[in-house]
Amino acid sequence: MMFSGWFDLPWWGLILTALVLTHVTIAAVTIFLHRCQAHRALELHPLISHFFRFWLWLTTGMVTKEWAAIHRKHHAKCETTDDPHSPQVHGINRVLWAGVLLYVKESYNKETLERYGHGTPDDWLERHVYSKYVLFGLTLTGVADVLLFGIVPGALIFITQIVWIPFWAAGVINGVGHFFGYRNYDDVPDASKNIVPWGILIGGEELHNNHHAYTTSARFSNHWYEFDLGWMYIRFLQAARLARVRHLPPVPRFSAAGSAPDLQTLRAVIANRHHVLASYAKALKRIGALEQEAWRTMQAMRRELVALWARSMASSEHLVMQLQDWCLRAEASGIAPLVAFSRRLRTYS
Repeated sequence: MMFSGWFDLPWWGLILTALVLTHVTIAAVTIFLHRCQAHRALELHPLISHFFRFWLWLTTGMVTKEWAAIHRKHHAKCETTDDPHSPQVHGINRVLWAGVLLYVKESYNKETLERYGHGTPDDWLERHVYSKYVLFGLTLTGVADVLLFGIVPGALIFITQIVWIPFWAAGVINGVGHFFGYRNYDDVPDASKNIVPWGILIGGEELHNNHHAYTTSARFSNHWYEFDLGWMYIRFLQAARLARVRHLPPVPRFSAAGSAPDLQTLRAVIANRHHVLASYAKALKRIGALEQEAWRTMQAMRRELVALWARSMASSEHLVMQLQDWCLRAEASGIAPLVAFSRRLRTYS
């Protein structure tokens, strides 16, 4: 008689078990690997941090340093030939269905690990167990699945566990997340997109354009209609004093408009640049289709505004003068949406 396992579950119980187990892995990836390790958006209690690290070793065999380094390089070299997994470079089919192979290939690049893998765990367990015996954790999980659920059901649950992250993270997020969807922040200089506004199945990673706009934010949802399940889990950990959030997207603040922008206005505009450009896009849409000259003027003024915060070598005084000149010309243009936008810009505080 074929071994049936310690838990004789119905078919729906097996499916539910597989979904719960893979969802814990998703939570470990988005909370620990992505938001905590790769971007330092939050700090986790050592107990939670090690649980996630141990769970990922058991279910994925991924090494923290490798994952963080490859992801950081993706942000640094996004949509270029040096991007480890851009569908704009490698093609959507290759990244979607074979993204894990691109990840494995980049994991052998020692330069990537040395340059981008700093600050990740380097204790005795990491050096002598997790990174040294990568396949041993997976073997333990396979044996446990068979013992708990039987040979066939256990094998199917195990296969589901080991393909879940390669498909959803390496394939869907890295592929679809840079190919299909909507964008809240068109000024982000890459092809990142929000797949759907409800980040549930992949723990909030569906809100990929939001993440690329605010890379160090612990929360990926930025609008009332967006939901980030990973952020909900982080809030629970916060309440239990098991996590501390370090970074969130800036919240625009406004005050009475001064006669001219000052240093405080400049800093507020730069800190809220994504919000500023989203407002500018709305102003641009108010230009009629036949008002080509006004449309071209606003496009040119937009490029000037973007260049303002790209001039990292310029002094603060010089940038304030440029912002003041920009507002003067905008309000003298006679283009109603541009005039209204400039007056609103002067209220950022």
